[in-house]
Amino acid sequence: MRRLGTGIGWRPEIADAVERMPGIDWVEAVAENVCPGHLPDSLLRLRERGVTVIPHGVSLGLGDAERPDAGRLAALAERAEALGSPLVTEHIAFVRAGGLLTASARLEAGHLLPVPRTRDALDVLCENVRIAQDALPVPLAVENIAALIAWPGEEMTEGQFLYELADRTGVRLLIDVANLHTNHVNRGEDPVKALAELPLEAIAYVHVAGGFERDGVWHDSHAHPVPRLVLDILTDLASRVSPPGVLLERDENFPEPAELERELGTIRAAVEAGEREGALARASSTTGEHDTTKTGTGIGTKAATGTGTTTATATATGDGSVPATSEPAPTALDEATRQRLGLAQAALLSALVAGTPVPEGFDRVRLGVQARALAAKRADVVAKVAPELPLILGSGYRTAFIAYAQGHPMHGGYRQDALDFAEETLLGGRLTEGRARRELRRWWLDRSGPAPRPKSRLGQVGRVGRTLIRR
Repeated sequence: MRRLGTGIGWRPEIADAVERMPGIDWVEAVAENVCPGHLPDSLLRLRERGVTVIPHGVSLGLGDAERPDAGRLAALAERAEALGSPLVTEHIAFVRAGGLLTASARLEAGHLLPVPRTRDALDVLCENVRIAQDALPVPLAVENIAALIAWPGEEMTEGQFLYELADRTGVRLLIDVANLHTNHVNRGEDPVKALAELPLEAIAYVHVAGGFERDGVWHDSHAHPVPRLVLDILTDLASRVSPPGVLLERDENFPEPAELERELGTIRAAVEAGEREGALARASSTTGEHDTTKTGTGIGTKAATGTGTTTATATATGDGSVPATSEPAPTALDEATRQRLGLAQAALLSALVAGTPVPEGFDRVRLGVQARALAAKRADVVAKVAPELPLILGSGYRTAFIAYAQGHPMHGGYRQDALDFAEETLLGGRLTEGRARRELRRWWLDRSGPAPRPKSRLGQVGRVGRTLIRR
């Protein structure tokens, strides 16, 4: 596997600072925020200096019950080629549900949701990963995600699930140690046990990020400093295998550049400590003086709820991927498997974003936390893609959007979500006549096309008004 070194997530807000930071070997850019024909000047300058740029997708939905969308795959491939990237990355998550597969309304989560660790979900995920691999010009790596909720009836631990995924598809793994910590707090899963079960040779690189705990729930915010417990997991991982690359993620609440540089230094130190520990353990084991087997008592005390331990060892190939096994070639997936998964995902997502009943077996309180987190995430992203809305609505924007989100599931992406929110705010009478209403109406009309949309009640009102004026 290609050595990447130490990197940081490239974001427009810190682009200038990243260019000036010493010791940055590579960066990762959110794929959906990069236009291949108009790459940001900052990324172009970094590439000219020999800094590797990797596109990191967030909307492909490899864990969806449906097959990956060909258009999204083509867009991801285009970005990899435009950036000259050695690989692309995505998430082990589902992001949309419903539609033709389940004969129900198509819904978008607006964020990453966990797939159930079941045989059905694994079979679907493996086929989706193979479809993506065939469509991409470079290798694919997939990331474990942070979860606020757990599916009932899961059949595997996270380590077992990831091991089988890598073993069956040869896909590489992007291991987020902050997400291992999140799942320890939120789901009682032991990160040490997860690391022990992973195919370490399949690791492409590692993510590190900060978060915060509130009311016993860990929120993977990417807006806070990396805590010591996350660094300890990173050290543990580095004691087992030297990670090809480690990257700091920061998406909000950016500190001064000097603080980011200090965090990067702390991350390097954590990796070096792990590598020293691993070298010492291996040296001691050759003389029989040291037992290198790790248990779940080093980092966390909550036991994982798995059904067993994977004991096979993967051997790395020349390019760092997991080699093919002697198992027969994969057969076409039974469509009924996709439908079963699709129905389960649609029921969960509908409960989260449309207020339908909570599916049996889920924790109602925790689903409420997840639903509020999804609404808050939508509000934050809409504020980024349509920054005029918070300016127009002022301090009332966030409250108004979250109230809107609770009764209006997202169907067509964030930009459409922004337009729908503006229209609903105008039609719902939430704004009295005044400057804010005039500016919001003008903003909506400017972005709804040369003519109002045919089915829009707001457009009908506008047309009637113009007709009266002409009379």
